[in-house]
Amino acid sequence: MRWRSRSPAETRAAARELAEEVGPAGAVVALVGALGAGKTVFAKGLAEGLGLPPDLLASPTFTIAHELAAPGGLRLVHADLFRIEGPAELEAAGWLDWLAPGTLLAVEWADRWPAELPADRLEVRLTGVTAGAQGERVLDARACGPGSAALLARWRARRAAAPATDLAD
Repeated sequence: MRWRSRSPAETRAAARELAEEVGPAGAVVALVGALGAGKTVFAKGLAEGLGLPPDLLASPTFTIAHELAAPGGLRLVHADLFRIEGPAELEAAGWLDWLAPGTLLAVEWADRWPAELPADRLEVRLTGVTAGAQGERVLDARACGPGSAALLARWRARRAAAPATDLAD
């Protein structure tokens, strides 16, 4: 699924819709994009979709991860792999705990350690449109596995209400 987000608010709204479609088993959302692409903005939208105040989230670059209990029972883990040096450091930070059922794991810089990601995940790539288009992004979402495919289908159905921003799949 591919669409254009015209602003950080639209990016957050799309992520909020995604989080509202996550079931009780949870999901892994691998966020990929350059510095400033909107990965943390997207994570804030996920928090909103789980009923959490988005201001509880900041870029976890120096703390590696933020863990928050959501009102609906899911746990949100917002992780940043930018400063992780290897699989052992990732595991020591709590990686296996973050993959527990009932967790929505949002992983920034997921492309740094793709071999450590679960096979069933939703990858969301955020790319800037042009230098002059402040806040505009193209978001590409791709399911890797049956659980993420079902999640993407539910999210796509919700996004169908916003055809003006959709691009070709």
